[in-house]
Amino acid sequence: PVETHYEYTKQVLLAGKHAIVEKAFTTTVAQAQELAAMAKEKGVKLAVFQNRRWDSDFKTVQKIISDKVLGEIVEAEFHFDRYNPLLSPKQHKETVNSGAGILKDLGPHLIDQALCLFGLPQSVFADIRITREHSLVDDYIDILLYYSSFRVRLKAGFFVREAIPAYVIHGKKGSFLKPCGDVQEDELKLGNKPNLETWGTESIEKRGLLHTEINGEIVQEIIPTLQGNYYDFFDGVYHSIINDAIEPVSAQDGVHVMQIIEAAIQSSGQKKVIDL
Repeated sequence: PVETHYEYTKQVLLAGKHAIVEKAFTTTVAQAQELAAMAKEKGVKLAVFQNRRWDSDFKTVQKIISDKVLGEIVEAEFHFDRYNPLLSPKQHKETVNSGAGILKDLGPHLIDQALCLFGLPQSVFADIRITREHSLVDDYIDILLYYSSFRVRLKAGFFVREAIPAYVIHGKKGSFLKPCGDVQEDELKLGNKPNLETWGTESIEKRGLLHTEINGEIVQEIIPTLQGNYYDFFDGVYHSIINDAIEPVSAQDGVHVMQIIEAAIQSSGQKKVIDL
């Protein structure tokens, strides 16, 4: 359960051990900052398991952004949608506590991906709701991140029967639309072991659409999806320990995600934009 992350991690760090923490990193910014400072003081590595950075979907989106084929970004929208009106059998996910709810379950994936691509926004607006019958915890989020010249919208909910693109990015030259297609979680649930040659390879049907202008020519084409690989996270942890490199997802990255989460809670409660 998310509400245990802070105390368990604190005990590990106090023992002088390196640590990997599942998302959400903590339940508050203060807790996240304390753990980050403690890891630095103890001289140990502390990484947050934001594995969705290594999804095939996101790696492809990351390359599109990096290659600047869309021109100046105007807006982006990321979704983590599903259709499931039933409550989870995992009691800790449906009981009111500081770590329950979709904001701290799926929210960290979306937020971390946005921050990984664009950095911290200037301000945040959010709508956090309960939509499932008998639910006691939030199960719908709509978060708007304000940057100086563009906006990023992050949405997750349980009542999306017909899937829309998981990633939509519009720039001044063109657009990129990408369905959700990463297969790693499903493969792991089936008990399949990673094969580095074929692991994380999406089906052709899940490829993204690029519609843009390149060298004065209008281009509309289906883009091959990059291979996903969660093992890259663990390789990064290994190198951070052995070669004293920075963690693949640092504690400070975790602090930043928590800053957005706290701002979203404040924004939804007060129904106003919150400056960071």
